[in-house]
Amino acid sequence: MSMQLWIGARIATMAEGGAPYGFIDDGALVVEAGRIAWVGPRAELPAHYASGAQVHDVQGALITPGLIDCHTHLVWGGDRAREFELRLQGASYEDIAKAGGGIVSTVKATRAADEASLLAQAQRRLDALLAEGVTTIEIKSGYGLSEEAEAKCLRVARTLGQRNRLDVRTTFLGAHALPPEFAGRADDYIAEVVRMLPRLHEQGLVDAVDAFCERIGFSVDQTRRVFETARALGLPVKLHAEQLSDSAGTQLAASFDALSADHLEWLSEEGVRAMAKAGTVAVLLPGAYYFIRETRLPPVALLREHGVPMAVSTDCNPGTSPCTSLLLMLNMACTLFRLTPEEALAGVTRHAARALGLPDRGVLAAGLRADFALWDVEHPAQLAYAFGARPCRGAFVQGQAR
Repeated sequence: MSMQLWIGARIATMAEGGAPYGFIDDGALVVEAGRIAWVGPRAELPAHYASGAQVHDVQGALITPGLIDCHTHLVWGGDRAREFELRLQGASYEDIAKAGGGIVSTVKATRAADEASLLAQAQRRLDALLAEGVTTIEIKSGYGLSEEAEAKCLRVARTLGQRNRLDVRTTFLGAHALPPEFAGRADDYIAEVVRMLPRLHEQGLVDAVDAFCERIGFSVDQTRRVFETARALGLPVKLHAEQLSDSAGTQLAASFDALSADHLEWLSEEGVRAMAKAGTVAVLLPGAYYFIRETRLPPVALLREHGVPMAVSTDCNPGTSPCTSLLLMLNMACTLFRLTPEEALAGVTRHAARALGLPDRGVLAAGLRADFALWDVEHPAQLAYAFGARPCRGAFVQGQAR
């Protein structure tokens, strides 16, 4: 692979320290063998890069790291538009779930769909994210809730990664909800989750393990059993935590050195301290907050105070965040959660990479993967500012155009 030189660019490296956004007004980026060989002010470009590379002049475009959507449920069947109507009429998320709607209704549709159908539906959702500069995405299972159906969803996620130029990270979320056949037997279902996890891992389908620790999900003790199995297999964990109540799930996740704890509207200071000590990333999901009309904000000031990194993601799912725009989440993170535009962009680059345990991306720096996006904007704050805009000119994964 020949050396590539990108010039005429404004570059937001997203490196910590130094200028806001790691911003370089007239920058150059050198890519070789899928990695960044050099990045910095064009005036400081070493001569051997200038003479030995294929040159691309982007004529003032902004270059950022490729965006990372670190929390999605992209593979599912059916839709839940009727539940949206019910919520507008006053039904709560918990009311709908207890009446047989919610996650269980999607499980029924997903189990009934074949792989080709699930792949076609998920590809349409992914196409929208790819158009916004996404180069890495996490896709959870959790709408199958049986070994066969969970494997089907995870295979579709793997296929999406093979058919598209991006990195797909798969997360097993068997402990997402109680399937109908286990009604009233949550402990028995957790035993089934613990049984199926090693088998799915053997098939190469699992990169990480997640659970829904909540009043309508699973208890701390039940979640612990899943995490202990994951740890025995050498798999990292993450957790849906403190979305609807303070269940102390975050402290459990931190005790397992979780990559992330996600949602966090009801997160306590004790939970924040546990995350800070463990190095666990807070994944903020403004789409779900907006869609279910939540009123309790995640404790952003506490997270800042204790130095907990904050990632931002779409939480793309059929019931609480049917969103396929990561750029819209930047705007919502700023307007709803009061993140700065720089914090929001770090949340879909540097911190999102950390939330997936991927230290080789999320920042433009020598030695890291050459995953980057080109934007027709002058300043990185514009990416959070103009909701509904799609200024992405193109994206590159390991130096190759998608």
